[in-house]
Amino acid sequence: MTQTLLPSFRRARCASGLSVLAAVVASGCASAPAVVKGPTTTFEQKMAWMLQLEDQRLLRIESPPPVVVVPPRRGRARPTAPQPITPDLATLIVDPEPRVRRRAAMAIGRVGLTEGATPLSVALGDADPEVREMAAFALGLIGDVSSAAPLTTALADASAVVRGRAAEALGLIGSGAGGEAAGRAAAGVIGRMAGEYARTAVVRAVQPDDEAWPAAPEVEAFRLGIYALVRLHAYEPLAAAVLDSGAPVTTWWPVAYALGRIEDARAEPALLTLLAAHGKYSVAFAARGLGVLKARAAVAPLTALLRDARTPLEVRVSAIRALGAIGDPAAGGSLATVASEPGLDPNVRLEIVAALGMVKAAEGLPVVQDLLSDPWPTMRAAALRAAASIDPESFVLVLSSMDPDPQWHVRAALASVLATLSPDLGLERVRSMLRDEDKRVIPAVLGALAHLKAPDAASVAMAQLKEPDFAVRAAAAQVIGELKPQGGVDALRAAYALALGDAAIDARASMLSALVQYGAGEAMPTLKEALADKEWAVRLQAAAALAKLEASIDARAAIRPAPGGPIARYDDPQLIAPALSPHVFLETAKGTVEFELAVLDAPQTASNFMALAARGFFNGLQVHRVVPNFVVQDGDPRGDGEGGPGYTIRDELNERPFLRGSVGMALSGKDTGGSQFFITHSPQPHLDAKYTVFGRVVNGMDVVDRIQAGDVIQRVRVWDGKTMR
Repeated sequence: MTQTLLPSFRRARCASGLSVLAAVVASGCASAPAVVKGPTTTFEQKMAWMLQLEDQRLLRIESPPPVVVVPPRRGRARPTAPQPITPDLATLIVDPEPRVRRRAAMAIGRVGLTEGATPLSVALGDADPEVREMAAFALGLIGDVSSAAPLTTALADASAVVRGRAAEALGLIGSGAGGEAAGRAAAGVIGRMAGEYARTAVVRAVQPDDEAWPAAPEVEAFRLGIYALVRLHAYEPLAAAVLDSGAPVTTWWPVAYALGRIEDARAEPALLTLLAAHGKYSVAFAARGLGVLKARAAVAPLTALLRDARTPLEVRVSAIRALGAIGDPAAGGSLATVASEPGLDPNVRLEIVAALGMVKAAEGLPVVQDLLSDPWPTMRAAALRAAASIDPESFVLVLSSMDPDPQWHVRAALASVLATLSPDLGLERVRSMLRDEDKRVIPAVLGALAHLKAPDAASVAMAQLKEPDFAVRAAAAQVIGELKPQGGVDALRAAYALALGDAAIDARASMLSALVQYGAGEAMPTLKEALADKEWAVRLQAAAALAKLEASIDARAAIRPAPGGPIARYDDPQLIAPALSPHVFLETAKGTVEFELAVLDAPQTASNFMALAARGFFNGLQVHRVVPNFVVQDGDPRGDGEGGPGYTIRDELNERPFLRGSVGMALSGKDTGGSQFFITHSPQPHLDAKYTVFGRVVNGMDVVDRIQAGDVIQRVRVWDGKTMR
């Protein structure tokens, strides 16, 4: 495949050609060859190369053809043509400038090829600590097990931050496929490193809710170390690092996060201690962890937090979810009482309704049934789920007296609820919903038919493979992959051919996954065809599936370079050396949210967002997802979580952590970003290095907290330093 070079690179080649011609004219009758000096590579050109290479997922661009030199006339010297410069990340990572080496390390990590692990491992010995830090981070993105040894050595680096990034990388490697042994081997060393920093004065001085980033080096190393231990599921090293005689050495929220996220029953006493700590984040993370552990001893203190109106929203929401997860009916009365509080935050009431369904609280049934007619569609959907869970028989009676809901997503929720009932109660009603006029309901209906083991579920799904709506076809393919009916392979192959014309990738991706369920022999032909898909995300999925089905197949080269042009030119000065960070203004009926774009850390993602905003893409879209104390998500023109701009962009994973107000790109798989974005309500470390952070809220987090599912983004404008567009 011919590789298109950067415009500025082509200009450089033209310039060198003119230099050759000038040398021929000026050489006269000299008998010695004239040596022509090659073009100088500027910092801006190197940056443009790196942006191109990481976006196209290449480590290097193959050398262009040599410059053709016109033979001289008799008696004239033949000039020596300059050697064209080849953009190569392995060369750029040993560049004289540290800033180039650091940026090259990031690019190698984003490219993701295992060949990049060797130059990155060498860069762990770079004289500049920031280069070593990025090299360690990038090795984690690649996830190659061969990097474990040099990263373990880097845990003793002179720089605390390099140690932390090495731990983070080992956590990513150890939690990936085939990396478990390497993770177990490194866990003890990581734990000792984190434990050393845990007992320093600078770490112990950090306040419970402190989110400063970057923090002091020792604090960063401690934070990254304990996060790595969570990913490695290494409780003993974590406990040794953060506990002293069973009590937490600090109440800083990352400790509560780590102890709660590791999901080990031995953490329960420490989590109960943290539940009584100061600060909202530590208490909220402790509550979550106790809920996961189903700790009955936590019911009383969690109920007290729930009933206290002064409890911060983050803590109250986490306490509600924990009570639901524990499932103790004793909490039902308190949940029902708080749900009836006048003026209660709607998002909090929504969480209580879900919890009432989880604990199957009879006291909550009247509350839930009243909410079946709530004006807010999202609340009606939640009430359907809770009512069916608490008392299925009375739910069917109530449902028989209700008209179909006017909102499609409530009807879709009903289909999912009916799937939880016995087939004699739910099957016929679900089957009747296949006639729903809104195609966004049909995926839930197909899933319900499969769950209820409807005899005709497979045939219905195969018929739906011909629907124009790509999301319906994607859902149908998933059902066929689960059930594997006879004739399903031919139907999937035909549907895949139809889906080649889709702008969205969902149907093709789902059909590939379904074919894999039938085995290598049936899936191979279509997977190989998909290696040349017009979208990189589909190529990537096909290559990964082929590697799992047949270890001898290595399709990494076949899928490269990533297809399509960049959102912004690789040599655009606004990407290479922006003078400022643009600000985005999301206007809603509840106020305006202002966030700053991270143009240096996520240049193409930020450019993509600005380009969509400039054409009014986001204006008038409903917020389709709100999970209190987690995220607000928008950017879907369909409103069902399946929509996008008609293309995908590459991930630009970076070192920025997900804190309160971080703006991230939503994904359905690796490199599947587009237009859906989210804003975090609180720190979410499990998203770090997994999703692209491309901005942070600087004003209006109170607005983010008040946003409900179904609220409308009225307008999005961007201030680029000169104009508001």
